[in-house]
Amino acid sequence: MAKTPEGKVKDKVKALLKKHGAYQFWPVQMGYGAPCLDCIGWHQGRGFAVETKAPGKKPTKRQLATAKEMLAAGAPVFIIDGVESHGWTLLENWLASLD
Repeated sequence: MAKTPEGKVKDKVKALLKKHGAYQFWPVQMGYGAPCLDCIGWHQGRGFAVETKAPGKKPTKRQLATAKEMLAAGAPVFIIDGVESHGWTLLENWLASLD
């Protein structure tokens, strides 16, 4: 089965997180409970969240509201729509700064 464009971005993010030894949890939303972003993780004792999108796509209003709540709680949130994106660079630099 061919990967979707977003699936390809997710695979690259998973590989980057694994390279840095970050814990990663990719919950499957089933319509129950509070909304979540694509990935919740921890690296060197710091929590973070990642929302992946197909290249050029933007988060939904609900995803932005969830990201805003996470940011208010002190978690860095990275919105990534490809390895050339600003979000990718921010995540890569953030992980490296904690190594």
